[in-house]
Amino acid sequence: MDKRLLNSLALFAAIVCASGLSGADVEGVVVDARGGETLARVRVQLTGTAHKTTTGRDGRFSFTSVEPGGYTLHVETVGYRLLTREFTLNTGENKEFQIVLSSDTFRRTDSVDVKADPFELVQSASASELTLSATEIKNLGTVLIDDPVRAVQSLPGVISNNDYYSQFTVYGAPFSNIGIYLDDILLHSPFHTVQGIRDGGSASILNGDSIENISLLPVAFPSLYADRSGSALDMHTREGSRTKPSIRAAASVAQVNVLAEGPLTRSKRGSWMASARKSYAQYIARRLTDDPAQAFGYIDGQGKLTYDLTARQTLSLQASDARTGYDHSDKIDRLGVNSLVWGNYHITLARAGWRYVPNARLLFQAAGAWMRERFDNLNRDSRPLGAGTYGEWVGNANATWYWTGRNALEAGWSARRLRSEGFESSYILNSDSVRVRDRYRGTALRQGGYAQQSWSALHNRVRLSAGFRWDRHDLAAPTPLSAHAAAGFGLTSTTQLQLGWGQYVQYPDMQLIGSTAGGTRLLPERANHYVASIDQRVSRFARIRMEAWQRENRDSLARPLLDPRWINGRFVSGPANPLYENSVRGYSRGVQILAQSRSANRLSGWISYTLGYTRNRDGVEHTEYWSVEDQRHTVNVYLSYRIRPSVNLSGKWAYGSGTPLPGFFREQGEGVYFLTATRNDVRLGDYQRLDLRINKSFVFDHWKLTLYGELINATNHHNPRFTSYNGADTRTGRASLSIERVFPILPSGGIMLEF
Repeated sequence: MDKRLLNSLALFAAIVCASGLSGADVEGVVVDARGGETLARVRVQLTGTAHKTTTGRDGRFSFTSVEPGGYTLHVETVGYRLLTREFTLNTGENKEFQIVLSSDTFRRTDSVDVKADPFELVQSASASELTLSATEIKNLGTVLIDDPVRAVQSLPGVISNNDYYSQFTVYGAPFSNIGIYLDDILLHSPFHTVQGIRDGGSASILNGDSIENISLLPVAFPSLYADRSGSALDMHTREGSRTKPSIRAAASVAQVNVLAEGPLTRSKRGSWMASARKSYAQYIARRLTDDPAQAFGYIDGQGKLTYDLTARQTLSLQASDARTGYDHSDKIDRLGVNSLVWGNYHITLARAGWRYVPNARLLFQAAGAWMRERFDNLNRDSRPLGAGTYGEWVGNANATWYWTGRNALEAGWSARRLRSEGFESSYILNSDSVRVRDRYRGTALRQGGYAQQSWSALHNRVRLSAGFRWDRHDLAAPTPLSAHAAAGFGLTSTTQLQLGWGQYVQYPDMQLIGSTAGGTRLLPERANHYVASIDQRVSRFARIRMEAWQRENRDSLARPLLDPRWINGRFVSGPANPLYENSVRGYSRGVQILAQSRSANRLSGWISYTLGYTRNRDGVEHTEYWSVEDQRHTVNVYLSYRIRPSVNLSGKWAYGSGTPLPGFFREQGEGVYFLTATRNDVRLGDYQRLDLRINKSFVFDHWKLTLYGELINATNHHNPRFTSYNGADTRTGRASLSIERVFPILPSGGIMLEF
C-alpha cells in the first residue's frame, strides 16, 4: 500500500481517537426538594458555553461532547431558587448529577424530602385538614401585601369578604374562635392594625418567605390545640440555609422586604435567618378609600437561629418585633375631640425551642416563649383615647412514643401566664372633660394538658385515634375535661373514609375578664364538632373530596340589648355599656366538595364549593337569627401552571353569596335602611374577586431576577363592606349606615433579587 495513504489513515485514526477521548458527557435529573417529583421545563446550562437545554417530562438533561475543563452548572426555573454547581471535567470522564431545587420560600437544601402522598396530613389524628405548600403561600399571599395569613383566605370553606382584613371565617366560626399557632405557640393577636377602631384594616406580622408550611384544621381538630373552640391554623417557620449564604431582596408598590440566611458554623451544624419589612400600604389605602382606619404603615423584623447540639438534639432561638403607626394629623383641623389622630401598636415575640430524638421511636419537644403587645391612641390635643398592654409567658412540652409500628402515644402540658391592662376614654366637648368608658386589669395562669393514642391496622387501611385534654384558668370556672376521636378507613386503594368528633373549650380573653363589663363570672365558650368525609383519588396528584360537618356552640359571649331596634312602632335603645353574657348558642353545618391537583409540573390548585348554614339564639334577648358569619354559598378557586422555565401563571377566584348586615335593619329601596325588630335580616351583596398573577424570571451568572405582575379584582366587581352604624331618626326609625366598597380593580407589581 502507498506510504502516503498509510500515513493519512494513521493521522485520521489519531484524530478520531483524540476526539473520542477529549469529548465527555454531562447528564442528570432535576427533582423537587419537597416530595422528590422530577421537574420538567427546567432550564439547565453550562455557564459561558453553548451547552443549554431544558429538562424533559422525566426531569432529565444531558450534554454530549463537552470539552475537558472547569464548568459551572446553572439550573433555574421560575418559582424555584437558583442553583449553581461548580465541577471539573477530565478527559474522557462522564458526569451525572442529581439536582435538588427548592421553591422560593423553602429552605435551601441538597436533600429530598420524599412524600409518597402529596396530600399527606400534617396531623395524622385529624379528620379534616387543608395544607398550603411554600409555593402556594407565595402565590396566594398577593404581591401587594405578601401576607401568608391572607394566603389562607383562598382555601376551601374560608370566607373573607373584606379585602382590608387578614382575618377570615372558617365553616361559620368567627376569627375570634380560630387559633393561630406558630411553631406550637398560640399567638394572641399577630397583626399590624390600629387598636380601638371598630373597622380597622390588618396585615399579619409574619414574613411569608420564612413560613415553610401552613395547615388549616377547620373542624374536629386534635386535642393538642388548646383554648380555641372554632378552628386551628398551624404554621411553622423554616430553617435558614445550611448549604451557603444567600440574600433575597423584594419590593412591591406597597412594601419592601429583605431576607438573608446561611450556615451557622463551618461544620454547618446550624443555620441563621434574618428578615425585615417596611410597608407603604397607607399610601395605597388613602387612594382606595376615605376611611382613615385603613391608613396605617408598619415595619417588622424576624430572626431565627438553629443549632444541632448533638446528632439527636436541636436548639432553636427566634424573635420577632413589629410596629404599626397611624397618623391622621393631615386632617387634624376637621377632627373632633374623640377622633383618633395618632396611634401606635407594638408587638414583640421571642421563642426558644428544644427537640430531642433519643431513638427512632421516641421524640421529646419543649418550647418557651414571651410575647407582649402595647398600644396607645391620642386625640387632636395629644390626650389619650386609650392604651393597653397584653403579655404572656408560655411554656409547653410534649412527648411522642411509637410503641409499635405506627401506633403512637402522645402527651403534653402547657402553661401560660397572662396579663392584660388598659383603658378607653372619651371627652365631652373638649379635652379638659374626660370620661373613662372602660378600664380593665388582670393576671391569671392558664394551664392545660392532653393525651392522645393513635392506632393503625391492616397495613394502615384502618386508622383510629382518641384523646382528651384538661384545662384550667385561675379566673374563670369551671375546669373542664374534653375529648376527641377520629377514624380513617381505606375502603379501596383509592378511596378513604374519614370521621371525626371533638369537644372544645375557649376561655374569655383577659381584657373581658378584667373589664367592668365582663368579670370572673363569665364562663368559657364550648363547642362540639362532627365531621365525615370521602376522599377519592383520581391519580397520585389529584383527588376529589366531599365533606359534611356540624359545629354546635354554647355559652358564646355577646352583649345583649346593645343594638338599637324598632319594636311596636317605637325606637328602643339599649344601655350605654351593657354587660357581656354567655347568652348565645347556635350551630354551623354544611357540605363541601373539593377537586384538587398538586404537582410541580402539571396544572396545580383546587376548585371548591361550600354550602353552609350558621344560626344563633340569644337566651337573654329571646331572639333567633342568622349569624354574621353565615354565607350560604362559597366558591374558592386557585389554579397555577408553569408554562415555561421562566414564566408561571396563576389565578384565584372567590365567590360568596353575601353575609348578613349586622344589626336590626330592613332595606326599603336601594341604600335606604330602617330599624326593625329582627336581627341580621338584610344581607350585603354578593362578593366576587378574580386575581390574576404572572411571575417572570431572568437568570444571570450569579444572581436571579424575578418580576411579579398582579391584577386584583380583575372584573372590577363592586364588593360592599359594612363599616358603621351612625344613628337613626327616633321618630321614623330610618337608620344611617356606612357601607363602602372594598378593592376596585387594582394593578400591582413587584421585583425580587436573589444572590
